[in-house]
Amino acid sequence: MNAGAIAASMQQASTSNPDAFPAFNSAQVTLLVRLLKLGSLVNGPMKDGVCEPADVTQLELKVLMALVGEGALAGHDLVEIMGVPPMNVSRAIASLRARGWIEDTIDPDNRRRRPVRLSLAGIAKCESLGPRLEDVATALVGNLTTRQAREFAKAADRIIDNMADWITRHHGDVGMKR
Repeated sequence: MNAGAIAASMQQASTSNPDAFPAFNSAQVTLLVRLLKLGSLVNGPMKDGVCEPADVTQLELKVLMALVGEGALAGHDLVEIMGVPPMNVSRAIASLRARGWIEDTIDPDNRRRRPVRLSLAGIAKCESLGPRLEDVATALVGNLTTRQAREFAKAADRIIDNMADWITRHHGDVGMKR
């Protein structure tokens, strides 16, 4: 299927009859489905525009970005935050550690917890991703007006807070910044 056919299929799916799925009739469920779609579709541009040129997997990139945003995190924190199987997170951590991009650190409040953080080389790697991230950001959100971007950011922040609340309620104390 070529890119035009994929785009046409996605447009048709986004405008298809919501009555076909009665469970999707609530406005909140419709928004949730759109959020899921955004979360899924962003993977393609990120893979093509950032991961492949930078020689990192999508999961490695997500771990790096989580560490940039949250600071030191343990593997189980990453599992809960990213919603992926523990083995996948362990492999990503092992690969990033082998590349020298992350390092172990100590949690002074819980000596049994084994968080990792970006190393100096990891910080440099993340900084090197800036131009690629900028290219993808421009392609995906560059045509939003300043007002649209501000409103989207505000809504996204609220949704992220709600997700963090969900994770805390359902999985206990996960090392996320609030």
